Amino acid sequence: MIKFPGWRAQNNDGPPDLDQVLRDVSRKINTLFGGGNNGYQPNQPNNNQLNITIPVLPIIGLVALIWFSTGFYKVDSGSLGVVQRFGKMADDTTEPGLHWHLPYPIETVNVVNMDEVRRLEVGYRTSGDGGTGKIKQPQEALMLTEDENIIELQFAVQYNLNNAKHYLFNNELTDDAVKSAAESAIREVVGKNKLDNLLQKGLVDTSARMQEILDRYQSGVHIISVSLQSALPPEPVQEAFEDVNRANQDNQRQVNEGQAYAKDVIPKSRGQAARLMAEAAGYKLKMENQARGNASRFDQILAQYNNAPEVTRQRLYLDAQEQILSTVSKVVVDQKAGTMLYLPIDKMMNNTAAAPTPAPVQTTPAATLPAPAATQDTLERARDALRNRDNR
Repeated sequence: MIKFPGWRAQNNDGPPDLDQVLRDVSRKINTLFGGGNNGYQPNQPNNNQLNITIPVLPIIGLVALIWFSTGFYKVDSGSLGVVQRFGKMADDTTEPGLHWHLPYPIETVNVVNMDEVRRLEVGYRTSGDGGTGKIKQPQEALMLTEDENIIELQFAVQYNLNNAKHYLFNNELTDDAVKSAAESAIREVVGKNKLDNLLQKGLVDTSARMQEILDRYQSGVHIISVSLQSALPPEPVQEAFEDVNRANQDNQRQVNEGQAYAKDVIPKSRGQAARLMAEAAGYKLKMENQARGNASRFDQILAQYNNAPEVTRQRLYLDAQEQILSTVSKVVVDQKAGTMLYLPIDKMMNNTAAAPTPAPVQTTPAATLPAPAATQDTLERARDALRNRDNR
């Protein structure tokens, strides 16, 4: 126990002398740690001072206990702890749970959330309470295409961490590193594509290229996805590009209509051509068979002509006359017959064209003849008369 004689009574009710108290405390501390008493005699009584005792060792023990207790820390699920001893990484990362390290200033700990999905916007920034508004960032969004046109791209990158040590010691500003890698990868892809392809097909997935760049710098970042928000030409030329797009759509529509018409006409034409080819093949076969038949008939007639020339010649003549007279409207009458006939030529012609019911034949009162059955019967009768005349 340490006695501090620093309280002086002034009329038994006055306040103590503060300066004297501080001087007495300083002397006691120096005496405790071997610094001498500087002429102070602690054992000499002083009737004008009050002795106060303070327990030093319990206080030192309590302070040490509090200091050691500050070394406990907790790592949540999905996080890792990184312990640094005088600023340098001491051990490997610590898993989720309760751990202890040497208190500050010897060691410090950083707890890194590895599962947290972080979002980075490039080319725009969300605004408003609900995050629905967008503020464009032209210095990030404008990019140059392969055909030397300018396109405005807005996209978002989602990422988390895959290495706590690299994240803490190799990155000063992680978002800036991810944004630089994203811009580099996307500008590389845009520079290899034409403007029309980017506007019509969009942007290909560049997460693999971004991950390659970040792994090269050992940033400890893992790219989850890259989502394209919009791909538009710059505002001053948007109207002209819309006109071009409408013209392209009209062109594509006309091409589609032409292809549909071609798909409708070409099969019909091919079918018609196939039908004509089949008809031609049939006609060819018909004419060949007819020619073969005529040649066979001619050979048969020639054999009969060699056996009986006169009869064959007469028969050929009569057949030719029959074939010729069957197609004309003329009537041959034997003038040597004593009967005068009245032939209705107009009705006979109608019978030849439409083949109606045969009309009766009118005769003079001197004789009545039966009506011909048809024009063919009349021609047969005329042919017989002609033969009789030739025989006479």
